[in-house]
Amino acid sequence: MGLLQSLDDLGSRCEKLQDVSYINLALSIFILIGIFASYLPQHYRIISRETSEGISPWFILLGATSGTCAFANILVLPVSRADIACCKTVGTFECVAGLLGIAQVGVQWSCFTVILLLFLIFFPRGPALSQETTHSWKLAVSVAIICLVHGLAVILISIVLIATRPHALGIWASILGIMGAVLATIQYLPQIWLTHRIRDVGSLSIPMMCIQTPGSFLWSGSLIARLGWAGWSSWGIFLVTGFLQGCLLALGVYYSVKNKRAKSYSLRHDSDENSDEGDSNQRITSVIADYFRSLWGSVSKDNDSEDETVVGNDGANDVDPERQALLDPSLNPRKSLRTKFSKPRRKTVVSNDDAEDSDENDYDNERQALLNPSLSPPNTEQSLSGERVTKSP
Repeated sequence: MGLLQSLDDLGSRCEKLQDVSYINLALSIFILIGIFASYLPQHYRIISRETSEGISPWFILLGATSGTCAFANILVLPVSRADIACCKTVGTFECVAGLLGIAQVGVQWSCFTVILLLFLIFFPRGPALSQETTHSWKLAVSVAIICLVHGLAVILISIVLIATRPHALGIWASILGIMGAVLATIQYLPQIWLTHRIRDVGSLSIPMMCIQTPGSFLWSGSLIARLGWAGWSSWGIFLVTGFLQGCLLALGVYYSVKNKRAKSYSLRHDSDENSDEGDSNQRITSVIADYFRSLWGSVSKDNDSEDETVVGNDGANDVDPERQALLDPSLNPRKSLRTKFSKPRRKTVVSNDDAEDSDENDYDNERQALLNPSLSPPNTEQSLSGERVTKSP
C-alpha cells in the first residue's frame, strides 16, 4: 500500500508539473537572476577593497551553515525528490520549470560560499598586526574548517538516509529546516552587533542588502506557492532572514549616511581653518611689509636731512667762513679770531690788562656786528676777502 500510494503521489505530482504556470515561471526566473546579481556587489566590494574588514566571522559561519542546511533541506524534501523523479516522464521545459526552486536555493548557497572564500583570502593579517588580529585570523580559519566539516556531514547523512531509510528523509528534512531557520535567525545578530560597535559597514555591501531584503520576502512567497504549507521549513527560513537583514540594512544605511556627513563636515572645517590661516598669514605679511616700508621711509628722510644740512653748511662756508667760525667757535680758537679781526693797535703805552680788555671788547663788538649787521657802523664795509675796512672821514 505504501508503494502504491507513493506511485499515485508521484503521478499526481508529474501531472502538476506539466501544467506550467507562466506567471510563477517568470517570477521564479526573476528571483533566480536576482539572487545571483544580489551577491555580485558583495563580491566586488571585498575584491576592490582587498580586505574583508568589517565582516563578522560569526556572520560567515552562521550564514554558510544555514545555507547548507537550506540547500540540503530542499534536496531531501519528498516534494522535491518527486519533482526530480518526474523529469524522467515530463518534457525538458516542464522539468526545468519544476526545478527552479531547487536552483534558487543552490545559487544562494554557492554565492555565499564564494563570500566565505573571499573572506579568507582577503582577511587582514600579517606580521605587523596585533595579537588580537592574529587571534581573529585563527578564528577565521576555524570558521572555514567548521563550515567544511558541517557541509560534509550533512551530505554524508543525506546520502546514507536516501540509500538506507528513504522514509526517514521527511524527518531529516524537517530537522535541516529547523536547524537552518535557527541559524538564519541568529546569523545576522553578530553582524548587527559588530556594525553597531564599529559604527561602520566596512566591507559589507549595502546594495546587496537592498536587493536581498525585499527579495527574501518575494522568494519566500514563491516557495509557498510552489511547495505549499508542507514546505514551511524551506520558506520560513527566508522570512526570518528577510526580517533580520532589513534590520541590518537600516543600521548600515544610518551609519553610512552619518559617516559621510561627518566626513563632509570635517572637510569643510579643515577648509575654513586653512582659509582663516591663509588670511591671518596675509594680514601678518601685510603688517610686516608696512613696517619695513615705514622704516625705510624714515631712514631715507634722515639721509635727505643730513644731505641738506651738509649742503647748507658748505654754502655758508663758501659765502662767509668768518661768520661760520663765529657761529661755531670750536672751529676757530678765539685767539686766531682776535688776531684776524682786531683793529690795528695804536702805539700807546698801556698796561697789559688794559690791552687785553680792549681786545676782548673789540672781538665782542665785531662778533655782534656779524651776527646782526644792522648794528654795524655806517662807515664800515666788507671787502671782497671778507675783511671789514673802515672808511676815513
